[in-house]
Amino acid sequence: MEEALAKIRPHTTSNLAHQKAPANLLQALESTFQEKHTDRTPTAYFAALITTLDGSIQKKETSLGDGDVLPAELYILALVAPFVPPPVIQTNLNTLLSLTAPLFPALMAHAPPLRSQLTLYNAVLRALDKSQLDVSAVRQSFASILQLCLDPRPKVRKKAADIVKDVISFPPSPLVWHPYAQRVAEWAHIALQQASSGALPKSKSSGKGSDTSAAETAIHLLAFLRPVLPNLPLDAIPPITTTLLTLPRLGNPYLSQAAYSILSDLFTASTTTGTASAIEQIPAVLNAVLESPPAKSDNSISPSWIRVLGDAMFAYHVADASACAAEFNKVWKTVWSYFETKHPQTRKAVAESLALLTRCITSSIVKDSVSDGEAGKSPLRSIISQITKALDSLAFASAMQELLSVISALISNLGVRVDPAKSTTATEALLMPLVSKIADLRVQKDFEHKEAADAVLSTAMRVVGPAVLLAVIPLNLEPSDRQAGKEPRAFLLPMLNQPHPSLLGHFVSYFVPMSERMFNLQQKADSEGRRSEAKVWSILIAQIWTGFAGYCHAPPDIKAALTPAFSQLLSQLLYGQPDLRPFVLRGLKALVEFNRIVASQVDIDMGESSRSDNAITPKQASQNLAFLKTQVESWFAVLFNVFNSVDRDNRGMVGDVIGVWAGLAEKQDIAKAYHKVVDLFRQSLQQSDNGNTTAMTQDLLILLLPFLDAQDVAALFSTCLAQEVLCHKDNGVQKRGYKILAKLLENGKVDEDALQTFQRLDELSVGLAPAAKKDRFILLSLLILRVPSESLHIIPSLIPEAVLGTKEPSEKARLAAFELIVAMGQKMSQGGTVKRSMVDGMDEDGAEAQASINEYMTMVAGGLAGASPHMISATVTAVSRLVFEFRESIDAQMQTEIFTTLLVFLSSANREIIKSTLGYIKLAIHTLPIELLRPHLKELVPALLAWSHDHKNHFKAKVRHIFERMIRRFGWNDVYQAAGEDQAAKVLVNIKKRKERAKRKRAREDDDEEEATAKGKVPTGDAFEDVLYGSESELDDSDEGEQASRPMAGPKRKGVEQGVRLRVDDDEPMDLLQGVASKLTSACSSCACIYIIYLFTDAQTTRRRKPGQDASRFKTDTDTGKIVINEDEESDIEVSSRKAAKDVAGSAYRESMTSVDGFTRGPNGRIKFNKDTKKRRRENEDEDGDVEMADGATTATKKNKRATEPKLGHEFKAKKAGGDVKKGGMDPYAYLSLSQAAKKKGRNRIGIAGKH
Repeated sequence: MEEALAKIRPHTTSNLAHQKAPANLLQALESTFQEKHTDRTPTAYFAALITTLDGSIQKKETSLGDGDVLPAELYILALVAPFVPPPVIQTNLNTLLSLTAPLFPALMAHAPPLRSQLTLYNAVLRALDKSQLDVSAVRQSFASILQLCLDPRPKVRKKAADIVKDVISFPPSPLVWHPYAQRVAEWAHIALQQASSGALPKSKSSGKGSDTSAAETAIHLLAFLRPVLPNLPLDAIPPITTTLLTLPRLGNPYLSQAAYSILSDLFTASTTTGTASAIEQIPAVLNAVLESPPAKSDNSISPSWIRVLGDAMFAYHVADASACAAEFNKVWKTVWSYFETKHPQTRKAVAESLALLTRCITSSIVKDSVSDGEAGKSPLRSIISQITKALDSLAFASAMQELLSVISALISNLGVRVDPAKSTTATEALLMPLVSKIADLRVQKDFEHKEAADAVLSTAMRVVGPAVLLAVIPLNLEPSDRQAGKEPRAFLLPMLNQPHPSLLGHFVSYFVPMSERMFNLQQKADSEGRRSEAKVWSILIAQIWTGFAGYCHAPPDIKAALTPAFSQLLSQLLYGQPDLRPFVLRGLKALVEFNRIVASQVDIDMGESSRSDNAITPKQASQNLAFLKTQVESWFAVLFNVFNSVDRDNRGMVGDVIGVWAGLAEKQDIAKAYHKVVDLFRQSLQQSDNGNTTAMTQDLLILLLPFLDAQDVAALFSTCLAQEVLCHKDNGVQKRGYKILAKLLENGKVDEDALQTFQRLDELSVGLAPAAKKDRFILLSLLILRVPSESLHIIPSLIPEAVLGTKEPSEKARLAAFELIVAMGQKMSQGGTVKRSMVDGMDEDGAEAQASINEYMTMVAGGLAGASPHMISATVTAVSRLVFEFRESIDAQMQTEIFTTLLVFLSSANREIIKSTLGYIKLAIHTLPIELLRPHLKELVPALLAWSHDHKNHFKAKVRHIFERMIRRFGWNDVYQAAGEDQAAKVLVNIKKRKERAKRKRAREDDDEEEATAKGKVPTGDAFEDVLYGSESELDDSDEGEQASRPMAGPKRKGVEQGVRLRVDDDEPMDLLQGVASKLTSACSSCACIYIIYLFTDAQTTRRRKPGQDASRFKTDTDTGKIVINEDEESDIEVSSRKAAKDVAGSAYRESMTSVDGFTRGPNGRIKFNKDTKKRRRENEDEDGDVEMADGATTATKKNKRATEPKLGHEFKAKKAGGDVKKGGMDPYAYLSLSQAAKKKGRNRIGIAGKH
């Protein structure tokens, strides 16, 4: 509400009456609040506006002009009403109705105040309970709003429709349907009947739109009905559906399209929500739609009409599958007849409807087709024959894309078993000839729809599996197949990597021997020097093993396929083939995961299980898991060795597989593996120079942690809480040591004394590496939760380390330090005692203090007395985080003390302290109550103004942003009065002028809302970060912004800007960093051009092109005087495009990484801009010093604009000869006259007998 009101307040000086009146009214209301010391709450605004509205009506000030009071009152009342608590509206309902309901007749002719009235009633109607909704005045007002849903004025009509939708969407509790829903349905039904008969009444509102036709009004009615239908009672839907079918008879194309579209939405909703609202009428609707087909040339109605058929049939199938099957063939033929159209939208609608119809195929239809034989005349056989002929028909050439999508849907929906006792699916029995035909089309060179054909073949691979598909469509990849003239089908290999019903044994018997033969061919080609051929074979081998994971999705033959020989082969690949290692690991992981998923299912739907060949039962999955458990020990040995052999960066996938198999292992297997790893860990610790082995064993221990028993956990905790680990010279060992301790605490299996652990960690902090601080902070945060409430004296000793951690260079370490500070605050806020006598540096006879958030704030604030500015700055930052985190718990007195204390630091001379203090001030203005901050404005504003002219560390921009927030919260007058001196107050006046100028600039720009919102700063997800660093200054037209934007924008150019374009190669993915120059072309077709890069030259920035300047570079015919242009010569545009392409290809990436304007992204996606150092600026100047122009000339910098003076003796310089050797750019003295040499004076005077 405050944001909305803040937009109104500045309009008190507006020249527009309709803007000035609400602003003056709001100013008067707030002045009254200030005089009576009333809080500016929504209830206060609501009560004051009701009183003001009552006074205006009693005084009969009911004129509705732009500057009148009544529209202003309604406007602000509508703005405030959504924020008023519902009980307040319910209590004042009678008063509100008596004042506003009689205004409806007068408001009908005035759209702006009428919209305000409608917005007000939206909030009122949603706040009422069931009993108040039955009040006659409320029902009459709702009836008036219903009539406005057909108003000819678009804004009024939309506002009324939105109100009806919002009101009936939120029925009062505990009702399911809103009491007004039935009334809305009856009104809509009557209005639809009047529209179909052409007897709709004229609108009562005056204006140009009052004579709208019946068809236009019916269109408005359908637009209203679409969002409202889901909230209407079920018994009200059939009459509306019947009436909708009569609207296409009016002959209005848009009206017919809208009616069919609403029917489609109705049927879709009935299938998705499970309601039976329109199911009873489906046969009648279906017959009515089939009896009124549009012409095939009617491209406006046909798509909607076709979609109605598809949606209706699918809803019919859900309700009554057998009855739907009787209509299936008829509807299919009707929809298919529209496939030959040239209109793309119609073909797309046909494809969508036919895809829905394939889902209506029942098991009875499938059985009849299978038993009928290949030459049968069953409906499904006829459809398949029809589709097969269409692939070769010229009439369907333009619809090939859509036709292939229908085939893909047919294959997917026929993936049911014909006989549950057999593994044969309907797709295998009926569609394999069609799939084979598509595969033959795919290998034709002139076939354009290869992606759609790949989608069909991929669907077939998923449904029937490679074992069936490759028997019909062989790969033909080996040399013997090529010699026989068979076309290779390597495009089938990437399709193997998806769940399919083929057995794992098929991979072992078919693809493993094939990969071995290909490996031998690769070795032979490599030895004979045929590198390209060897590369081809290696790629094919990799694609084969990519499909290994597709065979591992819970196959029923794991025990038979995973033989010792095959396991040994997999182990050898893991050891010796790094390129194939990820594919093998993915398959081993899938073997365990998918069997576990199936085994966890208590009951499985047999109807669904019959859809695929590998949908094993939970019992079979449990048997598979039992077999895999017997293999755990051997696979642990293999995976551990592989984990040790790979680099640190490549251990992630191996670790995932180890974790999955560890979850399957028995306790004795886990214990055995753990003891082996721990023994290796201890041995590596004794070897001083073996940090890699130690880190590797720690990674393995982290993977095994969740599966260890309590005894092993306690032993491991003691082992890691040792000097050899936490003070190791290798940073990685320290990090992993702290990480293991933290994970052990997270699991809850450790029963260690928190105080002793803190004492031990304190002793080991001497050798702490900076890289391990993040994990140490996380460990301390977890230990704080275990500290007893009577032993909170440990917290003061941790505060200095945590506070200094907020200034760490690593962002993750800083975040962990903040979390530690907050965790300690939460522990203190839970209560307890702090024994001051046990705190280091305190008196031994000190009294005990009760733990509270205020006591904790006092402890943290002690760092403000630190000896170094670094400590003081870190303390201010920590206090800022605590103030934000516990703003509801810290009492007002403590908040005031913190604010006044930190306010003193604004006078500090240290910039690090000032930077942190400005962050706290910004946070306080955003977070703390206004009443707490207002008394300190006189000290705060002058202190901030002292830094308003300091450009270092962006202090000027930060201070300006703080003042913007202050003005929004406290108002302009309060902040300005606190400024004091006239010179200092000029800064605030400047900020105000900038804000008004920015507002005028935004008003002039016609940017849409999406572009405006795109400029805003994206939230980081951390509320504290968003408050401290987010919502930057809105004054985009500042001097700094203009200066920064000028070099980027460049001057306006007349004429068409020339540029180069990126060319897309459809056969390979585009790499924007490598080979960009080959993808740049000066002209490309519309289908190949995806992005245009305008390369601006600097020619216009330094000099203007003179008339006739370019003509001097062309040859002239001596006889006629005409310019001669050779066609073989390249144009300037081509030359500049080629140079620009080389520049883009060579320097774009390097510039983004090294230049002043470049940036990099961190691991969490945050942008980190490069530092603006002198070295980078100098490098940029060197690179930009010689920019090639479009005409081949070089740009002169500002320093070189002045003509260079001719060197001494230039007139004697040889015009054609190479000349003598020169020293320092000076011509030899042999060309120098004695009179010139004698005139030379000063230090650089040249002697007559100088050196030669």
